[in-house]
Amino acid sequence: MTTETITTEESTLTINGERLWQSLMELAKIGAYDDAATGLVGINRQSLTDEDREGRRLVMSWMEEAGLDVTVDQMGNIFGRREGTEPSAAPVMAGSHIDTVATAGAFDGCLGVLGALELVRSLNDAGLQTRRPLVIAAWTEEEGVRFGTDMLGSAVAAGRLSLDYAYDLVDEAGLRFGDELERIGFMGERPVRLDAPHAYVEAHIEQGPVLQQKGLAVGVVTGVQAISWQKVTLHGRAAHAGTTPTELRVDAGLAAAQVIVQVRAMVDSGLYGQLRATVGHVRTSPGLPSVVPDLAEITVDLRNPDDALMAKAEADLEAFLLELPHKQPGLRVETKRMAKTTAVPFSEEIQSAIATAAQDLGHETMRLMSGAGHDAQEMAAIAPTAMIFVRGQYDGISHNPREYSTPEDCAAGINVLAKAILQLCV
Repeated sequence: MTTETITTEESTLTINGERLWQSLMELAKIGAYDDAATGLVGINRQSLTDEDREGRRLVMSWMEEAGLDVTVDQMGNIFGRREGTEPSAAPVMAGSHIDTVATAGAFDGCLGVLGALELVRSLNDAGLQTRRPLVIAAWTEEEGVRFGTDMLGSAVAAGRLSLDYAYDLVDEAGLRFGDELERIGFMGERPVRLDAPHAYVEAHIEQGPVLQQKGLAVGVVTGVQAISWQKVTLHGRAAHAGTTPTELRVDAGLAAAQVIVQVRAMVDSGLYGQLRATVGHVRTSPGLPSVVPDLAEITVDLRNPDDALMAKAEADLEAFLLELPHKQPGLRVETKRMAKTTAVPFSEEIQSAIATAAQDLGHETMRLMSGAGHDAQEMAAIAPTAMIFVRGQYDGISHNPREYSTPEDCAAGINVLAKAILQLCV
């Protein structure tokens, strides 16, 4: 039972690192599978699947055991509220997501949710109460791998996307987001549009090699770079691989290969600053060794910290796509926007609170921009926001069963989160 109101001078709280680790490993059992490529146990807990439902129920049970008031909104976003001594004060919010890609590890997103939960548990253990309420958020479909739009739950909650847009998204099997949300029992009644919190702080594994190379356990995130996702569908003409002369072919597979080579050439040119480009999905039809493909479908992921250079890259890629039918008469090109976000700078005030918390706890830090998208970039539109990065091992590999952060680094990152949150809550 909370009996004492925490003050600024007392706002250092050591979280239970062993309990945090146990929670991470327990949640990792849900959706676990044997990954043939790595020989390790991976996690496949994609959004609105049965596995996601099981993970949600587990996290909600932990929130309730910690005494939180748990609610679910119309997007399936889960919120656990710990009341403050001034219930009318705008809350401080912390969180992330528990949905995964198909080949995940145990830390992406989950560390932010369970780290915030561990802060609450540790406050309960110490019998301390904050002035501002504290809210833990577990956002829906952050990864975007199933329904094609990342940060979906937080984007609707913050007002960038509409609820109707989200409900009408479909996965590759044609299943509608709204129907799947209802099927798993997480279409909540709470209105999805959020009132602005006092601040939002998210802890997350870095998903990159920088902190490991610098020998640092934690980093302060300055913002998120611009992200552009689009699906490119190339329509050609099926033909026999042995009898059709090369000059008479309309080869959708060749066109896809040309796009892949072009986006890499754009990166290597240096004309677009720190552009990164990835073609992560390739599908051809009919997919037979003796048939020229009549269709090729690829995704193009562009990322850039500079919005102007991102716009130039997008325009030049569009011009290249428009030129393809001139190289192969009969070829038809379709593009569909999957996701588009501009570069998002984080609050200098919240960054400073995180940096000060790390320094007070004896952690050397650095400031770095996130190359991946996060729910924090959506929350930055309505509240002062920043992130804490926690060092990953193996060059920070993520979206892979080899994803790993040590118990010590996880505890270090969440102790920084706790101190920063408590400073913001008093």
